[in-house]
Amino acid sequence: MRPERHTTLRSIHSWARAFTTSDAASEQRLLELRRDAATALTHHPNGSLWLFGSWARGDWDGYSDVDVLAIAPNREAANGLAEAVLDLGMADDVLALTEQEWMERRHGTDPYWRAIGRDALPLSSP
Repeated sequence: MRPERHTTLRSIHSWARAFTTSDAASEQRLLELRRDAATALTHHPNGSLWLFGSWARGDWDGYSDVDVLAIAPNREAANGLAEAVLDLGMADDVLALTEQEWMERRHGTDPYWRAIGRDALPLSSP
């Protein structure tokens, strides 16, 4: 085998191993988040939790925080669910929204919220 080909194959192998490790880490973190979401929702059965931001898009890195939407039928329930998420330590940032607010923002004209609505992943739902 020619030396330059060997170096190229080794580089490809290193990249593939890093990609697989990164992919495995992402899957593991999503499993942990779903498990924590199930725990948070035991006392908030009418709510739902959505992952948004870099973790939902899949472009996270070692400095990425975890962003979660806490959705519930009314403001009090949404705030309670957001507090449960923070108490579990499952997210760095939590936005509490009513179901109506989530639907209006998700399908509204604001490009920021439309992007969140497009990329958000349900961690669990009622």
